[in-house]
Amino acid sequence: AIEQKTTHNNPRSIVGTITEIYDYYRLLWARIGQPFCPECGREITEQSIDQILDTVYRYPQESRLMILAPVILGRKGEHKKVFEDAKKGGYVRVRVDGEIMDLDTAIVLDKQVKHTIEVIVDRVVLRPDGRSRLADSIEMGIEMTGGLVSILILDADGSEKVETFSEHNSCAHCGISIPELEPRLFSFNNPFGACPSCHGLGTKTEFDPDKVIPDRKRSFNQGAIASQNPDAVWSRAPLEALAERYGFTLDTPFEKLSDEVISVILYGTEERLPIKYKNEKNHGYYTMEKPFAGIIPDLKRRYFETNSMQIRMWMDSFMTSRTCEVCHGQRLRSEAFSVLVGGMNIVQVTSMSVKESVAFFHGLQLTDTQNEISKQILKEIKARLTFLVNVGLDYLTLDRPSGSLSGGEAQRIRLATQIGSALSGVIYVLDEPSIGLHQRDNQRLIDTLKTLRDIGNTVIVVEHDEATIREADYVIDLGPGAGVHGGEITAQGTPEEIERNPASITGQYLSGKLHMSTPSERREGSGESL
Repeated sequence: AIEQKTTHNNPRSIVGTITEIYDYYRLLWARIGQPFCPECGREITEQSIDQILDTVYRYPQESRLMILAPVILGRKGEHKKVFEDAKKGGYVRVRVDGEIMDLDTAIVLDKQVKHTIEVIVDRVVLRPDGRSRLADSIEMGIEMTGGLVSILILDADGSEKVETFSEHNSCAHCGISIPELEPRLFSFNNPFGACPSCHGLGTKTEFDPDKVIPDRKRSFNQGAIASQNPDAVWSRAPLEALAERYGFTLDTPFEKLSDEVISVILYGTEERLPIKYKNEKNHGYYTMEKPFAGIIPDLKRRYFETNSMQIRMWMDSFMTSRTCEVCHGQRLRSEAFSVLVGGMNIVQVTSMSVKESVAFFHGLQLTDTQNEISKQILKEIKARLTFLVNVGLDYLTLDRPSGSLSGGEAQRIRLATQIGSALSGVIYVLDEPSIGLHQRDNQRLIDTLKTLRDIGNTVIVVEHDEATIREADYVIDLGPGAGVHGGEITAQGTPEEIERNPASITGQYLSGKLHMSTPSERREGSGESL
C-alpha cells in the first residue's frame, strides 16, 4: 500500500536518499569526479614521490621531521595485529591518537573508541644532502599504507604540525591532500563524509541565550533564568558567590548587568569561587571552592546525561536550530565540494530541480574513459529522474527534506521508487494519487501506473478522477452513497460497461447523462483573502 502521508521524520532523509538517486550521485562523483585544490583551485592529479619531496623541501631548512605511515585512520578496535606487523617489519615506535608509544611495551586500546595509528618510519632533519634518505622513507610509508604518508614538523617552540600526502590526490602546488574518492566521502550519513561540526545534519541545535534569559527586565530572584529555580540551593549558591565576586545582587535586573557578567553567568569562569552551601543536617553552612560552570554548559551536560525524554523535551524549549557555520547547511565535509563532474560539485547538482537535473545529465560532456566507467550509473540516474518527472514532481529538488513533502508528493515519490526497483508480481494499492497534481501532469501519472502494470504487477487505485477511471482496465464502483450509506458494489466491469450500467452513478457521469452544472451565482470576495 502506497499511502498519502509523510513518514520520514528523520532529519537526514531527503528526496535524493528516499529515491536512491543520491546513492548513484555518490557513486558517480567517486568514479569520475575530478578533484580540485580547495585553496588554489588547480586540478589535482596523482602526486609522485618527487612532488611530495618538492613540497617538503619548502619547509625551513633544519626543520625536524617525523615520517609517519597512517595505517589506521579513525577506526574502532584494539588493532593488536597492526602493532604486531609493525614490530615484525622492524619498526620501533608508533603514534597512537597523537601519543608516541614504544612497540616493545604492551599497547592496550579501548576497542569501543575510534583510533588513529601511525607507524613512525623515520626521523630526519631537513637538509639538502638528506633528499635520498627522505625519499626512501616516504616511499616506505606509502607502500605500507597503500598511498598515504604523513610528515610531522616539529617547530623550535615545541609545537607540531602534521601534513598528510596522498600518492593519488594531492595538490602539487599547495601540498594539500584530499581523501581517496569513494562514495562515503559524499555521504552526510557516514562519519567519513559528514561535516565534522554538525555531523551531516546541516544545522546545529544549541542552547539560545535569549531563551534561557527571555526577560532581561527581571532579576534572578524574579525568575529571569528560565531554566533555574531561584529557590533551589544548588542553583542559588553558585550565583550568590558569582554576585559577590562581580559586585551585583540577585535582585539586580539582567538589563543592568554588564555584558561581561552576563557572559560569565551563561558560559562560566575558570576562576575558583568560594561557594557557600547550607548543611541540611546541622543547619550550618560549608564552603567549597570551585569554578562556576555556567548555565549553558550545565544545561548541555544535563541534556546529554539524562535518560528522561520528558527532561530533554523541556530543555528543547531553550534551544534554537541554526544553519551550521562550517558547512553552511550543505552537510558534507569541505573536501567533497572540491570534486566536480561537469564543472559542478555534488551539492550544487543535488540542489537543482528534477527538471534541471535531467537537462544537466543529458548535456554532460565526458571523455571516452569517463563515459565507459559511468555508463551504467548514468543510465540509472536518468531513468529515476525521468520517473519523478512522469509522476509530476519535476519541480522538486533532491536536497528537499522528506519531512516537508505533502502526502501526495510522498506517495508519488514512493511510486517512482517502486518503478525504479522494477519489481514484478506485486499488488500495489494507491489512494488517490492524482490529488494535488496539475491536470497537465495527470496523463503522465496514468502512463506511469500503466508502466507498473506492464512489468507484471497488479495496480489497485482508489480514485475519483475521470481520466484515471477511463484508462482503467477494470472498474469497481462502490456506493450508492458515502460512508455508512455505501459500501456496496453497485457496478463493476470495464469503463465502457460501467457507462452502460444504470445502477452506477459514476457510469452516468462518464456517459454524460449526469453532469456537474456550473453555479449560476458566484459569491463576492472580500478583496482580502480567499
